[in-house]
Amino acid sequence: MPLIYFVRHGQTDYNAARRIQGVIDVPINAQGRTQAQRNGCVLNELTGDKLRFDFVASPLLRTRQTMEIVRTAMGLAPDVYRTDDRLQEIHFGAWGGMTMAAIAASDPENYTRRNEDPWNVAPPGGECLRELYARVMDWLAGVSADTVVVSHGGVNRCLRGHFLKLAPQEMLHLDVPQDKVLMIEGDRLTWL
Repeated sequence: MPLIYFVRHGQTDYNAARRIQGVIDVPINAQGRTQAQRNGCVLNELTGDKLRFDFVASPLLRTRQTMEIVRTAMGLAPDVYRTDDRLQEIHFGAWGGMTMAAIAASDPENYTRRNEDPWNVAPPGGECLRELYARVMDWLAGVSADTVVVSHGGVNRCLRGHFLKLAPQEMLHLDVPQDKVLMIEGDRLTWL
């Protein structure tokens, strides 16, 4: 298994307000830019021959902005990377842009159903965790070189769930910091 450095996108105003983003295309904020810069500096120290790495990001704005800051901090051209749709965040459908409290109040039946079985139950018009996991595993199966990836909290949870052999409910409760880099080296996961 190639070495993977995983970076979650920097903070957005939606993150700060605890709003569900999913595939809503929002930019990173000042805090997010600082986090991306920090993660880029960490990667710059770790990577040595940077040209051996594949750089790939989710196509959403917040991940592309983060990748460009990371690459700049690594002394690389900011725009030389590729995007992959399989790395997009889980689609929250009608719940996009809402807080969990607002979802529970406005759609209590679906909110309860999804909380009981997030693996199989999707928000109205969105994806279930099983669908996201399948996308992420399809991407992972194709990783053939050491890689720096910038993606989302849900994608990170799926990768960690896979390597740690967690049940879906356990995956959902994993913390995914925006100011750290996750190193995946074989079956060993380390926060940097």
